[in-house]
Amino acid sequence: MRKTNYAAITLGSNSFNMLVAHTEGHRPKIIAKYKRKVRLAEGMGEDGRLQQSVMERGLDCLAMFGRMLDHHKVDRRNVAVIATATLRSVSNADEFSERAVPLLGCPIEVISGMREAELIYQGMVANTQGGGRRLVVDIGGASTEFIVGEGMEVLFKASVGFGCVTSSRQYFDSFPYSVKDFEDAAADAIRILGEKEQELRRLGWNGVVGASGSVQSVMELLAHRELPQIITKEVLLSIRDEILTQADARLTGITGLNAERVPTFAAGVAILIALFDQLHIDKLHLSGGALREGVLQQLAENLSH
Repeated sequence: MRKTNYAAITLGSNSFNMLVAHTEGHRPKIIAKYKRKVRLAEGMGEDGRLQQSVMERGLDCLAMFGRMLDHHKVDRRNVAVIATATLRSVSNADEFSERAVPLLGCPIEVISGMREAELIYQGMVANTQGGGRRLVVDIGGASTEFIVGEGMEVLFKASVGFGCVTSSRQYFDSFPYSVKDFEDAAADAIRILGEKEQELRRLGWNGVVGASGSVQSVMELLAHRELPQIITKEVLLSIRDEILTQADARLTGITGLNAERVPTFAAGVAILIALFDQLHIDKLHLSGGALREGVLQQLAENLSH
């Protein structure tokens, strides 16, 4: 008997992702992954609309996803398409959705920041070893989610309005970068985090995991250099200093940095430094899963009923 394939598609402000899976032993088994750095948040104009050129970039990616759904013979009833911060906030999100539906063959659900936080936590718990009370940080393109949970229970969740694409546009739009660029980006993140910081610190945690491209880019760099896969403030400051010595905006002198991650790398590092300082984080590990895995987990559960 052929297994039923299903797919989770997430339309983030930085990347669009698609996971195709079927269930084995009551768990999703991923059979294909697709990802494209669409950087939707780059197209958020001052008029509150998504620029047409960036919209076309996103739709081109969704056309490819549609072809891959056909390739993997995924029934469109078994597809979940979730959109996050940028499509939550632009005034022409409906136009994007209307043009996307024929390409994908299924509707797009624009979720709240709080729902996004829940799904990120589900994706982390299902795919990350360890236990105890954990703080999960997901730095997206235009928003950052914070979740404190224990086991399957979410004790706190928040979605705040800063991310690596929006911060990059605001503070790292001209090269060479300066220490002040990092300080200004950090100060903005701390200001937006605001009073949520007190509640986070009141709850406390035993460990911190990061579930985002910003965290992954640092981890990839550490892996390339055969260093421990743990982010500390010392690691981040060392990387910041490395960025400041670069001769060109492509950051080609930083060994182990994936070229795809370059446009938002400095902003991600600045935000991480701010969070380490403000939340008194001593070390951070990479999460085994985040939003897309959370959506996939929920799909699997729904299909098993």
